[in-house]
Amino acid sequence: MQADGTTHAVLRSVGLTEDRIAACAPLTGGTFNTVSRVTLTDGSEQVVKTPPPAAPGTLLGYERDLLVNETTFYNYAKGSAPVPRVLHSELDATAPTGPYVIMSACPGRPWSEFAPGSLPAEEERRLREDLGRIVARLHAVTHPAGFGYPSLAGGPLVPAWRQAFTAMTDAVLADADTYRARLPRPAAGVRALLAAASPVLDDVTRPALVHFDLWQGNLLVDGGPGARSIGGIVDGERMFWGDPVADFVSLALFGDMEKDEDFLAGYADGSGRPVVFDASVRLRLALYRCYLYLIMLVETVPRRAPQEDRDWAWTHVAPQLESALADVGSALRARD
Repeated sequence: MQADGTTHAVLRSVGLTEDRIAACAPLTGGTFNTVSRVTLTDGSEQVVKTPPPAAPGTLLGYERDLLVNETTFYNYAKGSAPVPRVLHSELDATAPTGPYVIMSACPGRPWSEFAPGSLPAEEERRLREDLGRIVARLHAVTHPAGFGYPSLAGGPLVPAWRQAFTAMTDAVLADADTYRARLPRPAAGVRALLAAASPVLDDVTRPALVHFDLWQGNLLVDGGPGARSIGGIVDGERMFWGDPVADFVSLALFGDMEKDEDFLAGYADGSGRPVVFDASVRLRLALYRCYLYLIMLVETVPRRAPQEDRDWAWTHVAPQLESALADVGSALRARD
C-alpha cells in the first residue's frame, strides 16, 4: 500500500488494516483535498478524502469545513443521482485523524479525460440529455432550514436567498482584499454592482440542492461505446442550498447555457417544465458567474499557484468576470 500518513491513519481508524488493503493510490485532478482510491482484498473500492491543514492564509472564507458540504450533498442526493455512498466520516477538525470522508467509488472516468471529438456526437448529445434529467432531480431536493452552505462557513442558514448570496459574495470579495488578488475591477466597485442587482434574488424562494462544480472533471462516464452513461457525480464539497440556476454556470463553464439544447431538453423532461431564460434568470445567472469567476481568480493567491496558473486565470477567467459584470450592469440599466 502507498498512502500518505494521514490517509493511512484514517484507514486504520475505521478498521482497514494493512492485511485488508490490496492497493492505495492517490487520485489526481483535484485542487484542494487529498484524495486516494483504496482497493480492498475483496475487490471492492473506496475513496478517502482529507482536507489540507487549515493554516492561516491558505484558505478562502467559504473553504472552511468543506467536507461537511460534501457529505451533505451525497446524503441528500442519494436516490436522485449516481453519487458515492458515505461509508465513514469524521467532520471534527480536532479528532486525532483530523476530518475525513470515506465513500464508495463510482464507476467510470471523468468526462474531461475524453479527447474532444472522441465521443460520437449522438452519444455526447444523449449523455448531455441524461445529465439534464439527473440535475433536474437534484434540484428537486430542498432543505427546510434555509439557504447557504451546510458547513456554516458563511454563517447560519437563512430564510432569504438574497441574504445568503450577499454573504457569500461579500466573503470572497473580503478574501480578494485580504490576499490582494488581482481583479479586472476594484473589489469595492464589484461589491456595489452586485448589491444593486441583489433584489432579483428575492425571486428565489425555495432552497434547492446546488452542486456548483458540475464541470466535466466531476462527471464520471461509464460503459463502452454506444452504451455509455453517467456513472457518478463527485466532488460535492462546494454545494450549497440555493438557486438551481447557479448550477448552470459550471455546466456551461465559459459557454452559453442557453445553447445547450440537449441538456435543457433533459432538464425539462426531468423537472416537468422547460427552463425559461427570462430577465430574472439571465440576471441571476450573471451574478452566479461573477461569484464563480471571483473564486477562481482569488483562490490562486492563498494556494500559491504557479505563475503559469495565475497567468492562465488572468487570461481566461478575468475576461469572463468582466463579461459577467457587464451583463449585470446592462440588466440593471434595462430595468431602470
